Amino acid sequence: MNKYLIINIGSVSKKYALFTGEKELCRVHFEKSINGFSVGIFVSGKKEVPPITQIDYENSLEYLFKMFVSKNFLTDKKDIHAIGMRIVASGTYFQETRIINDEFIKKLKDGREEAPLHIEPILKAIEEIKITFSQNIMVGVSDSAFHKNMPRHAQLYGIPQKFAKELDLKRFGYHSISLESILFKIKNILGTVPRKVIICHLGGGGSITAIKDGKSVETSMGFSPLEGLMTTTRSGNLDPVAVMYLYEKMGKTTTELETYLNKECGLLGISGTSSDIRDLIISEKKGDENAKLALDMFVHHIKKQIGAYSANMDGLDLLVFSGTVGERSFVIRERICADMDFLGIKLNSSKNNHTDSKDAFISSWSSGASVAVICTDEVSEILRQTTRLA
Repeated sequence: MNKYLIINIGSVSKKYALFTGEKELCRVHFEKSINGFSVGIFVSGKKEVPPITQIDYENSLEYLFKMFVSKNFLTDKKDIHAIGMRIVASGTYFQETRIINDEFIKKLKDGREEAPLHIEPILKAIEEIKITFSQNIMVGVSDSAFHKNMPRHAQLYGIPQKFAKELDLKRFGYHSISLESILFKIKNILGTVPRKVIICHLGGGGSITAIKDGKSVETSMGFSPLEGLMTTTRSGNLDPVAVMYLYEKMGKTTTELETYLNKECGLLGISGTSSDIRDLIISEKKGDENAKLALDMFVHHIKKQIGAYSANMDGLDLLVFSGTVGERSFVIRERICADMDFLGIKLNSSKNNHTDSKDAFISSWSSGASVAVICTDEVSEILRQTTRLA
């Protein structure tokens, strides 16, 4: 049976999983933080946390292969039939899952100038894969494909269409892999997907997506993942004139400014202390006004999107929370759902307070719209899409 390696590279983490067919053999999560580097290895429900160095983190694929051999999952790199990798890149070309070939890499390099922050890590990872697993098929799984057929009036910016078409400049949206994994789960749980669904993917990055009749009709991320919600370190929506003003006053290059808006703003920028929701909630309780402001802004913008998207769909049947914050923070879920009776949203406090990183419905029996926590499973979705092509 074919073996598949699944890869999801983030800004501060690297996630891998090895499968034989649909059977998961192992998941590995590398992470870097202010405290150093760590790895979690998950096999058959058991977790190992061996010490690692910065070199292990930077050469994670070699570390991974040696570990797979030591556990008898692999004997040779050629044992892996195909490698599936999450691709976050703007452009119509990348709104499809494709085999990663010379054309694919050239398209990535062509777009590097416009979005170096997102494309550079992808190119680096592809090069590392080519060196370590030179003979294997690589599949680039699109993180914007789900929004490909979003209504045109929701895709376009208010600029001349001729210019937008020439530059391929429109709202692509992201978190597709997460969204598709959540819809897959909902269908398995309920037997069908409700007609009007809003999914709040709240993690390091965050997005809100309106799904009507199983299709994306609006999403908060746009040309890049920076558009939309204010998140842990991202500014979210900014007046373009404000961006130009920052550029003039801060003396940064465009790349430096993009990095600043992605890495030094959001919850971190407003609080001045932390991008971690847990830290901010503790600081708020201690009377930290900036922590309170950061949390208030975070909740405000999410509620605003939920209201707007419900209006666009003429109602709401199911509200879903996912992503690290959405799955783990009952406090944030409670604040978002407060005073949303006009949409029929009513939480069951007991269910909400005792749901942490597990799939569960948390709405009251009298709630007009169901509310659920559905844990995203991007790894399994990347596997499903990889096996279709390889």
